[in-house]
Amino acid sequence: MEGIEKITAKIAQDAQAEIEKLTAETDEKVKSILDSAQAQAREEAGDIVEKGRAAAGERLERLSSAAQMERRKLELAAKQEVLGEAFDLALEKLCTLPEKEYIDLLTKLALEASASGKERLIFSQKDRARVGKQVVMAANDALIKDRAPGLPEEVTKSKMGSLMDKLIHNTTAIVTGAGLTLSEQTRDIKGGFIMVDGDVEINCAFETLVRLQRERMEKKVAEALFQS
Repeated sequence: MEGIEKITAKIAQDAQAEIEKLTAETDEKVKSILDSAQAQAREEAGDIVEKGRAAAGERLERLSSAAQMERRKLELAAKQEVLGEAFDLALEKLCTLPEKEYIDLLTKLALEASASGKERLIFSQKDRARVGKQVVMAANDALIKDRAPGLPEEVTKSKMGSLMDKLIHNTTAIVTGAGLTLSEQTRDIKGGFIMVDGDVEINCAFETLVRLQRERMEKKVAEALFQS
């Protein structure tokens, strides 16, 4: 019996040693797997963070570029608005000139635009009633004087000389057919006039003249307004 117990004890001892050996090997393998997994996790985490930083940097750059573009658009829109207000103010000032200055300006425009001296002037309803006749008369007087210079000033100072001067001008007007006329028509314009000769129209409306000036002068006006 004692011999069997010894053998059994030996077997148990050997088995325990084998179990401990296997356990140690298993623990070592588990530890190695865990270490490898942790290293891979750290590497992948680093890659994720780096990729995240790169993506964030690219997005920031895109957003910054878009913001700068939007800023330029807003600045351009603001400048265009200011320019528009400047030319609108110019139009308003033209339309609200004192009456004498207004008549003088329209008379000058009529003389510059007239080719035959027989055109019709179309005003807005307000201007036709307010200054239409005065402009036509002043322009016709200037046209007649241009075609038939008057008598010397020392002659026209006398009553007879003045009458002779008027007679010469009136005769010239009849002979040459000079005479702008005030049209019965009116147009929906803010100021100025439309000059009509048959089928030909010359647009001397202030809003048209200001628009044409803006096309020519906008760059210079912008430089004056926004110079740094």
